[in-house]
Amino acid sequence: GFCCGLHKIERLMRQQALRARPRRRGLPKDIGVRQLAAVLPNILDRQFAATQPNQKWVADFTYIWTAEGWLYVAVVIDLFSRRVVGWSMSASMTAQLVADALVMAIWRRGSPRSVLHHSDRGSQYSADQFQRLMADHGITCSMSRSGTVWDNAAMESFFSSLKTERVRARVYRNRDQARADVFDYIERFYNPRRRHSTIGYLSPMEFERLASSG
Repeated sequence: GFCCGLHKIERLMRQQALRARPRRRGLPKDIGVRQLAAVLPNILDRQFAATQPNQKWVADFTYIWTAEGWLYVAVVIDLFSRRVVGWSMSASMTAQLVADALVMAIWRRGSPRSVLHHSDRGSQYSADQFQRLMADHGITCSMSRSGTVWDNAAMESFFSSLKTERVRARVYRNRDQARADVFDYIERFYNPRRRHSTIGYLSPMEFERLASSG
């Protein structure tokens, strides 16, 4: 109901340290070279149910905007319980990013064998470094078909939850602030407390505890 000019609004916003929300930024592009020899078939084939831990893992990475620039978040999920078993964060979209997440999963789960690892066909997952890591630990590689996001729907569901329930409500001044918040979401909320309809409305950690005791 108040009439005022544009310059007055600008002055008042400066005084209160207010800024308009910027337009959506262009998303980063994967410009890495894909190793065609490492592009493997889709063995998972959208079979997202697992009968035991460390039978099927799905993996991918996403990006979160901060005032310092993009923060890339790589995640590995065990389909048995939907638990995040490995994750890593970096300012760079590299093979090391996804390798670090897989190393954490291997270490946390006691170096299991005969795991099926499913991801997309990005240059990070087809890189020699990452393929050697999987081969050294006896992990079978499965990759989504090109342009078919539903092939990794379980992973997309996790990233949707992360961004809807946490990231979109935040403004991160730097990458460290975003790292701390993503860590808090995964380790203090998602794994121990967030309920999932696919596992009987239990949290991933509770579902694993009950499965091991039964």
